[in-house]
Amino acid sequence: MHGNRIVKILDIYVIRRFIGTFFYTIALLSTVVVIFDISERIHDFLDPEGPTLYEIIFDYYMNYLPYLVNLFSSLFTFITVIFFTSKMAADTEIIAILNSGLSFNRFLRPYIASAVLLALLSFYISNFVIPHTNKELLAFQSKYVKNLVEKRERNIHLQIDPKTYVYVENFNLRRNRGNRFSMERINKKNELTYKLTSDYIKWDSASKTWSIHNYHVRKINGFKEKITKGKVMDTTLNLRPSDLVIELDNMKTMGFWELRDYIEEKKMRGVQEVTEYEVEKHKRIAFPFSNIILTLMAVSLSSRKPRRGVGTNLGIGFTLAFSYILIMQVSSVFGIYGNIPPIVAVWIPNLVYAIIALFLLKQAPK
Repeated sequence: MHGNRIVKILDIYVIRRFIGTFFYTIALLSTVVVIFDISERIHDFLDPEGPTLYEIIFDYYMNYLPYLVNLFSSLFTFITVIFFTSKMAADTEIIAILNSGLSFNRFLRPYIASAVLLALLSFYISNFVIPHTNKELLAFQSKYVKNLVEKRERNIHLQIDPKTYVYVENFNLRRNRGNRFSMERINKKNELTYKLTSDYIKWDSASKTWSIHNYHVRKINGFKEKITKGKVMDTTLNLRPSDLVIELDNMKTMGFWELRDYIEEKKMRGVQEVTEYEVEKHKRIAFPFSNIILTLMAVSLSSRKPRRGVGTNLGIGFTLAFSYILIMQVSSVFGIYGNIPPIVAVWIPNLVYAIIALFLLKQAPK
């Protein structure tokens, strides 16, 4: 009974130091980053037509901080564990704990519990908090800091219903105009029955219709074919200008379920740019696991009493943590532009560093 009480005290001691040091270091980093950000944007903020102090604090920085905290969460989880565990090892606290009969695996429990808590927090912030704050942040930046420009699409292929496909060479959102438009319909036998081509199409936001200019229509029925031409034709299509243009940082404002539904809809329409969205979705799931993996690595590295001081463990820790972040970024690029499936590309860093973590755990003092 007395032993169980001591173990519980140890758990609380580790969790308090873990969580407390983590939020302390994150707060320090956030303060430094905000100061540098203010120095870069001071001219925008001091502009007579610029934002008020209230808007700067609550519309900009309060919406910027969740992104900042989540971005560095895994890195500072690692540094936090390295720092206070190395100090425990240097003060021979870990030796005393293991000599008391407590196994190393049992010693890991409060670390894992804290890491899981931070991973769940990171998942929630990534998928449900940051998308909301990004909407406010992008609105502020568009108004006061920079103009957000839409990403114009070229060579757009879409499926607007199970049997109808459209193509637009390029689309200009400001003019609501698409050049070199074509539409094809196929029957149940996958035979072409209708094809329309035109010089350009234009969206009428008042009537919610498309006007098709200089069109050429082919209606095919077996061996029979009917051709019609015209200057302008107004029609309704299961198509909106937003389907033809992806706005800058659009996916960053989507919650997890919105992102998933968006990907499924675009896949049905045959959009080729959906890969970047799939990478984003899988990153939001995979990234929180880095808190757990890096925690195991950090405990393994720092639980042995350092002969050259805490600085050695911190140096090794920084190298491994930054290499993890680098591999995550590189693999994400391969997932977007390479031939690697997005889910594989995103989870490669976690798999590689999970193996490293298991190896280091075997080398840790027992």
